Amino acid sequence: MEWLVDEQIVGGGDWQVRCAPGTEGGGWAFEFDNDIYPDVDDTAVVVLALLEAEQTDEVRNAVARAQRWVAAMRSSDGAWAAFDRDNVRQVVYSLPFADFGAMLDPPSEDVTAHAIEMFSALGVRPDAPLLAPAIAYLRGAQAPEGSWFGRWGVNHVYGTWCVVSALAPLHIDDRAVSCALAWTERVQNHDGGWGETCASYRDPSFAGVGSSTASQTAWAMLTLQAGGVGDGVAASSGARHLIDRQSAGTWEEPEHTGTGFPGDFYINYHLYRHVFPLMALARYASTDA
Repeated sequence: MEWLVDEQIVGGGDWQVRCAPGTEGGGWAFEFDNDIYPDVDDTAVVVLALLEAEQTDEVRNAVARAQRWVAAMRSSDGAWAAFDRDNVRQVVYSLPFADFGAMLDPPSEDVTAHAIEMFSALGVRPDAPLLAPAIAYLRGAQAPEGSWFGRWGVNHVYGTWCVVSALAPLHIDDRAVSCALAWTERVQNHDGGWGETCASYRDPSFAGVGSSTASQTAWAMLTLQAGGVGDGVAASSGARHLIDRQSAGTWEEPEHTGTGFPGDFYINYHLYRHVFPLMALARYASTDA
């Protein structure tokens, strides 16, 4: 935890351009050695981890700085993007050198969900002016079949996990959560796992469709666990899928389940196959006990 506190970025950066004058730094970056571009997504996760640590003065001060920074990064529509606020001007795509697909950083469902989860853990009520518009954003962004888009993980399996983890503990929109849980169970593969290919970014009909992977199976299990059905048949089948396919302490996952820019490039994060199955199985074991 001391290392995390030391890695907090308190200096300025491009993100200040659209924030209120005088906004100070307080986020964490995705990359190891990056002091310029902190992001809301990683910051929210770090804060959730720090809240589990001994609450020393250093930890409390770091959390307070992060809380102020994330609040300042909220976009005008009430939601959060990763690196910027209100970075949605489509005119940049008309520039003659705009030959790369993703030039903007609009708010997304998964980042917004992580911000809500963080503020909720800090005691901010869902009807507070900071969170109410964000929750409304998520309600409006839910797909008709019950899932949510995933900006930084492939894709609806990931986004749905993020949003259910944020909304379910609030007990404010049981219908949205129940629809998401039903969708998650509906797209489970016959082998007990879950999968989704990058094709779902091009064609929504592929949402939740793909060969089972360890990380996506874990995300789906975590969705069910957050929604209160982590001891049901679907989650149990997912646990069995992971247990049966573990090899030498890990899982094989050649698929790309991390998203760099939707429709442009995707990433195989080697830790995903370790971290998320361990999270899902640990929570399943705790529920089963």
